[in-house]
Amino acid sequence: MASKISNVLHYINGEFVEGTAGKYFENINPFTNEPINQVAEGFKEDIDAAVRAAKAAFEHGPWRTMSVHERMKYVLRIADLIEKYADDISYLESLDTGIPISQAQKQAARAAENFRFYAEMVKTRMVGEAYHVDGQFLNYTIYKPVGVAGLITPWNTPFMLETWKVAPALATGNTVVLKPAEWSPLTANKLAEIIHEAGLPKGVFNVVHGFGETAGAALVAHPDVRLISFTGETKTGAEIIKNSADTLKKTSMELGGKSPLIVFADANLERALDAAVWGIFSLNGERCTANSRLFVEQSIYDSFVEKLKERVNNIVIGDPMDPATELGPLIHRDHWERVVNYIKIAKQEGAEVYAASVPEELKKGNFVPPTLLLNCRNDMKVAQEEIFGPVMAVMSFETEEEVIRMANDVKYGLAAYVWTNDMKRGHRIAQALESGMAWINSQNVRDLRIPFGGTKYSGLGREGGHYSFDFYTEVQVVHVAIGDHPIPKFGKAKQPSTASVERR
Repeated sequence: MASKISNVLHYINGEFVEGTAGKYFENINPFTNEPINQVAEGFKEDIDAAVRAAKAAFEHGPWRTMSVHERMKYVLRIADLIEKYADDISYLESLDTGIPISQAQKQAARAAENFRFYAEMVKTRMVGEAYHVDGQFLNYTIYKPVGVAGLITPWNTPFMLETWKVAPALATGNTVVLKPAEWSPLTANKLAEIIHEAGLPKGVFNVVHGFGETAGAALVAHPDVRLISFTGETKTGAEIIKNSADTLKKTSMELGGKSPLIVFADANLERALDAAVWGIFSLNGERCTANSRLFVEQSIYDSFVEKLKERVNNIVIGDPMDPATELGPLIHRDHWERVVNYIKIAKQEGAEVYAASVPEELKKGNFVPPTLLLNCRNDMKVAQEEIFGPVMAVMSFETEEEVIRMANDVKYGLAAYVWTNDMKRGHRIAQALESGMAWINSQNVRDLRIPFGGTKYSGLGREGGHYSFDFYTEVQVVHVAIGDHPIPKFGKAKQPSTASVERR
């Protein structure tokens, strides 16, 4: 791989262009805290240009009106090119975010799968309904693209999550303006290069880099953007919903989490241990579905915690480009300071902090060691707020009722995990938990056909599988009369006037 990374430009109307203001911001390597490259900074004017291009491509271009078969050729071509450039994508992702390269490779593979999946799903599942009514009517539904889709994506696993939105948006015939997270611009730029090489019509796909307060806010407020799909922090999601209201946009919010993992004494404890460790320390702990709260049945608490400590000590911390690395640096120094501050708060609240040590030669990077917050109470700040790093709050419980109450006593409701060999109890607990998704005796393994999303402060709406069609399309109903049904005959003949009083 070349060590020199070119500066990143916007991609608007089929061309890579500088921003109208001519400004750039620095992109920082989380492993060294040294600059990687410069990134064009977008403002309202750049968003306007991208939206105009997307709107023109939607209203006057061939994308919306071409046959599904032809449009899917482009979508599948994108998937092929993602596979072709998988090594480049993984390298850029790891360089930009600090995700270990072995984990970044899996994200690139999943991204190609996203495009292939929606190419197939549009052909097989985007089908309407038809109703024959009393021999006089035929009513049927069709799915139509909404228009310009505004997509705002996060900095954790950015390439996979960008394709998670871009694939269904394009497959259903919309045009796109993507605003990627400012801390992870490299693979969004690579996606633009891939889509450019795939030969999509100009304006169908656009990327504007920049900050949420400027470029993101302009995209949300733009009257010609018909929907906003956002993945990120809950507070930002709430602001986006407010700012979308004036233009009546459709919104889909994939927000934060503080997900419980519950281990009963009768579980396969070795597998539960594997899942608990992987679920919080993979992807550097920067994942919305991380099991950041661990509830262990009291009778096995001490032994399970001892095994947790052993695993924490053995996690390989290092250069994200090293295939052996299991835990890399957090994406940005600002985020590192936030996570470190939560660990300080944990100590102040009375939790026991158990952490591995970061090797001295890695101190330039944004490394937070794998950390356990032991003897926590569920009302502690560190057990209630999303930390978004390799930090897990550990608590004990004695009864089902107690652990259900504690697991639900949080404002978030994204994911939940239950480990028990009593399957009646497994289903009972999973269904009692306030979460959009729950896994029994499994880590976070996702089937692309199922919906993704949360409840409470974890988001609104569902994407994934055919559920994405509800968001990325509008359903139109067509009513056809096939018989001569009665129609009221207003005004057919003039009726005699009832006004007999002469007006003077």
